[in-house]
Amino acid sequence: MADLIILKLGGSVITDKAGGGGVDYARINELAQEIAERKNIFPILVHGAGSCGHPEAKEHHLHMGLDANNKAGIFITHRAVCGLNDAVVNALRASGVESVGIHPLDACTAKNGRLISFQCGQIELLVKNGIVPVLHGDVVMDEDKGVCIVSGDQLISYLASHIRAKRIGLATDVAGLLQNGGVVRRITPDSVKDLEISRSGSVDVTGGMKGKIDELLLLAEKGIESNIFHVSRVGDFLDGRDHGGTVVAKK
Repeated sequence: MADLIILKLGGSVITDKAGGGGVDYARINELAQEIAERKNIFPILVHGAGSCGHPEAKEHHLHMGLDANNKAGIFITHRAVCGLNDAVVNALRASGVESVGIHPLDACTAKNGRLISFQCGQIELLVKNGIVPVLHGDVVMDEDKGVCIVSGDQLISYLASHIRAKRIGLATDVAGLLQNGGVVRRITPDSVKDLEISRSGSVDVTGGMKGKIDELLLLAEKGIESNIFHVSRVGDFLDGRDHGGTVVAKK
């Protein structure tokens, strides 16, 4: 089987996360075409929720756990992110890419906000057979809290650790981690101490850029590198070229 590639599409690049909501179908179609043009590459695709899930999760306080008053929020939030997932899968299939949605609520369990189980075998089999699995940030049942929100970034961290992915890329609405007007080309567990990393300014119950870097540093500690780059450089990442963004590594 070819090297496993994980590509994460940030919620802010496929929805209007900061504005009035809505799916960016034009952007999704462009990204689907980028993948379709690479006939022998079948990435594991993960996308964020953006405006299709974060507002609902925040309204029902799902990131705080389950209580007697917010159970309906599980359905409402899951329905929102599944709608976005359908849009991504439909765009891929319309471009000639065989793909299928994988919903974490159905396949995962968490404990105190962290994934403890995920059926990864089916994902590897899909890729082996030339089918692109499309996962997303989602509501997940939690042994301690009742329910929690698992971000696309946490999914990447778990998957990369358990299926030995060779390349990991996160496409965002910025060129990488920005500091003093420029892109920080490399981050390590040691160098990150000297950086100022803010959370998202839009509605985000998963930590924004800080949450992203925290997850990728966990991978770096295990010797697994990852890449953050502007969404316009997805093709460069898939082709193994310089993407002009940030590499998160152990050293």
